[in-house]
Amino acid sequence: MKHFSISPREMAASPWRNRHLIAALVKREVIGRYRGSVMGILWSFFNPVFMLAVYTFVFSVVFKARWSAGSGSRTEFALVLFAGLLLFNLFAECVNRAPGLILANVNYVKKVVFPLEILPWVALGSALFHTLISFIVWLAFYLVFFGVPKPEALFFPLILLPLVLLTMGLSWLLASLGVFLRDVAQVIGIVTNTLMFLSPIFYPLSALPAEYRPLLNLNPLTLVIEQARGALIFGQMPDSPALCAYTAIALSVAWLGFAWFQKTRKGFADVI
Repeated sequence: MKHFSISPREMAASPWRNRHLIAALVKREVIGRYRGSVMGILWSFFNPVFMLAVYTFVFSVVFKARWSAGSGSRTEFALVLFAGLLLFNLFAECVNRAPGLILANVNYVKKVVFPLEILPWVALGSALFHTLISFIVWLAFYLVFFGVPKPEALFFPLILLPLVLLTMGLSWLLASLGVFLRDVAQVIGIVTNTLMFLSPIFYPLSALPAEYRPLLNLNPLTLVIEQARGALIFGQMPDSPALCAYTAIALSVAWLGFAWFQKTRKGFADVI
């Protein structure tokens, strides 16, 4: 029986070794999602614009929400809110899909030569494509209404990196669990919906009473959302110590998820 390495080196080497295959599968998935529709890939632009308008109307008009650190305008509120949704949607798309990744690609399980560990990378690549499109929409609105973003916005990819690592670790773990426990997909759907409202997306962390803030900080999305919004909107430098600690934890989660996936993948063919 083939041995599957669980080393951190293999975790990093596998996506590089299979980069052309990953790119081809991501391209196929992105094109396949919009195949047959009249507007095709243009839907990837219209979806974030539409959701931006809906969320802005609901929270700034219906609920009269305002951002304490900003100017109070609805346009700024929309961009602040959308900056948080960029990160949440990336995380949620990958994590929600993860339990079904192996089940949706049964034909690859029987092929010993196919690197199953790249399937979460493919899902991440597709999610990153939609995140990029959404970011372009965000940037276009920001340029129109506020001009060129502050230099601190250049730190956004650096803030995004630990979230990507954390997402990959959870995706490997859930992709494996989804094979053996089919209820995982239902549970994860509930968890991600709950996380959306328990993350500082529609409100700043400072809006909560002091005694509840430590609880919200346990949310893995809180730090990156707050840091990304600070850099993109308010021109704040990232909190380097906090991001370094978060990155170390994210790396650990990524490796543990990868190790679990590699250890359990031998049993996939027996269960499917």
